[in-house]
Amino acid sequence: MISTVLKAATAAVLLGAACIGAVQPASAKEGEKFKIYLSLSYSGNAWQSEAANIVKALAATPPYNDIVELKEVISGADPQAQISAYESMIDAGADGIVSFPISATALNRTIKRGCEQGVLFFMYDATVTENCAYNVSYLSSGFGENSAQALVNELGGKGKIFLSRGVPGNSVDQRHTDGAKHIFAKYPGIEVVSEYYSYWDDRTTQQETAKALTAHPDVQGIWAQAGEYGAIQALLDAGGKLVPLTGENSNGFRLALADPAMQAKGLTGVSAGSPPAQAGYAFKLMMEILTGKRELKPTNIEYPLPWVPADKVKPCAGDKFENGCNVFPKDRVPSSFVTEVLNPVLLPELNIDSALNGTPVKGATIQPLPAEVVKAANEPGINCARCEPPKDQYKLTKIEPTVKP
Repeated sequence: MISTVLKAATAAVLLGAACIGAVQPASAKEGEKFKIYLSLSYSGNAWQSEAANIVKALAATPPYNDIVELKEVISGADPQAQISAYESMIDAGADGIVSFPISATALNRTIKRGCEQGVLFFMYDATVTENCAYNVSYLSSGFGENSAQALVNELGGKGKIFLSRGVPGNSVDQRHTDGAKHIFAKYPGIEVVSEYYSYWDDRTTQQETAKALTAHPDVQGIWAQAGEYGAIQALLDAGGKLVPLTGENSNGFRLALADPAMQAKGLTGVSAGSPPAQAGYAFKLMMEILTGKRELKPTNIEYPLPWVPADKVKPCAGDKFENGCNVFPKDRVPSSFVTEVLNPVLLPELNIDSALNGTPVKGATIQPLPAEVVKAANEPGINCARCEPPKDQYKLTKIEPTVKP
């Protein structure tokens, strides 16, 4: 690895110049750059593409464009393949690895070896239990339990429901489902009649929901993770009747929630869930450490949970989240576009094109992050190993029960 001290000194000058806007940053001395890897496991959906694209866009934004050498590696859904990818990155002299890990535990030994050689590991969205890694995630902010309670409220505490899950074995899917089932278990009138994996993908969700509808056409509600717009399409294909549905942050779902025609067919719900913006936040935190702008020991960092009920959907006029807007016109982005890839506070450098194409915004420079990071709660087996969960692990933070268990 190139000397961290030398690179940090050079980078600090560049970053400081960009932040104050007084002078144009110069090139890194003798072409020396931080060697950063973007490691994806599962990558077959819009969410993963957007998360990767914003990291690429940030790396190409001044002054990072002069001090970062970014390489992307996609290893797939096999933990052993990602282990091998990590090992290659470590051996190649990585300074930092920003990653969506496929397993909370299987990667730990390799991560620890990398940490011992000075590599910074920043996980986004999904987490690991190795304590030398940084986990940037919204997992402990309560998507599963809050969205489940929202669905229970809509159904009046009883009804047949589907559970549309994510990727098997992943910490994100497990934590979401644990939180949701904790709530559903309180209500004997809630019956889970089908549970399936949809891989956080609209097309797969549509296919798997269609299969479930064949066996259970009388379903009364759907609790979904990412890919939720596919569930709407499956319901429409099956006859047009919609049901209360909670899901994540796709543009199509948010537009549907606010559409009177969809509401007339029976659609109600809330858009919450996982923001791809976590990837950009993780990358910027890592770069602030590498450039000497921030001191932060390995820890679990919480990203806030988005929460947009139908009456809070607000279209954006431009290409960014501005003036409280949270969805884009359907002719501007695909229905699968994950709106929460943008964040005006943490990622003001980015716009729609950054998320769609990985391109930097013309004239943008990297802006410093807020000084404070929010520590995430312990989630045994999810983001820590030898730890105890908080007593109120599944505490509701966004919604209150309107029906008694």
